[in-house]
Amino acid sequence: MSRIGRLPIKLNKGVTAEFVNKVVTIKGPLGELSQDIANDKIDIKINGAELLVTRTSETKEAKAAHGLYRALIYNMTVGVEKGYTKSLVIAGVGYKAVNNAGKITLSVGYSHTVDLTPPSDIKLEIISPTEIAVKGIDKVKVGQFAADIKAIRKPEPYHGYGIRYKDETILRKAGKKAGK
Repeated sequence: MSRIGRLPIKLNKGVTAEFVNKVVTIKGPLGELSQDIANDKIDIKINGAELLVTRTSETKEAKAAHGLYRALIYNMTVGVEKGYTKSLVIAGVGYKAVNNAGKITLSVGYSHTVDLTPPSDIKLEIISPTEIAVKGIDKVKVGQFAADIKAIRKPEPYHGYGIRYKDETILRKAGKKAGK
């Protein structure tokens, strides 16, 4: 049995789950998320404050889907209860971020500024001109939008200029050596 898939998901106080027509819906204090269970070999059982993901077949695809759907549902329960945050750091001379009425404007070394509008369920917070926090209840959307911001100016290895995750380290390269 899948090591991840066999673990039960505990539903904390304020979090409810519902499984109807192959769709799992998790509701919590921060919002509501749904996941379609596309694989017919996966079944969900809700026992009070516990959710269990089971499989009806022992095929390789069913085993892989078992752990996948358990992890997706667990991420949904954490998201509606606590939410997810990705922090980004902007490094470079003159590089900064400015909040403009729900949009974010980045000055990251181009001849123009880059404007970004987040999706409706993603919240951007400018902690300082060089630090951005991407917040939301859906782990996938938070991670994807943070990756989209980072892709605007990837960090370069010589000076470290660019946009990186706060906990990311950039391997630096040595510059040119002086002649004789």
